[in-house]
Amino acid sequence: MSTFHLQIVTPDRMVYDGEAQKIILRTVNGDVCILPHHIDFAIPLQIGQASVTDAEGNTRQAACNGGMLSVNNNEVRVVAVTFEWADEIDLERAKRAEAEAEERLQALNRADRDFILAEARLKRAITRIHAKEM
Repeated sequence: MSTFHLQIVTPDRMVYDGEAQKIILRTVNGDVCILPHHIDFAIPLQIGQASVTDAEGNTRQAACNGGMLSVNNNEVRVVAVTFEWADEIDLERAKRAEAEAEERLQALNRADRDFILAEARLKRAITRIHAKEM
């Protein structure tokens, strides 16, 4: 099967640098699947699950916390705020974060800035849990 070069980076590390068959990510317009020879493209990412299929056909799940996706001349680059492979996620910690965020949301007014932050924390926790449990 045809492949493309994929780089996934965060401020902390190079997460992936190699050939891939496809990547699926959550963008501001919904999920997008990038395959080889995709048209040049750039879009912001949302908090959501990600899936990467490497050149050998192995698929890994991850949790992605926003960033940017760009496709240029069959080279794909993901610059993410955070990007955690499912096997790196501490499930108990993610579940605690989910419970804390839900509790915080119940105590806040929807108009508060803190409500928006708590809602984002909840989305991150749920995404991490789903990526780990897939």
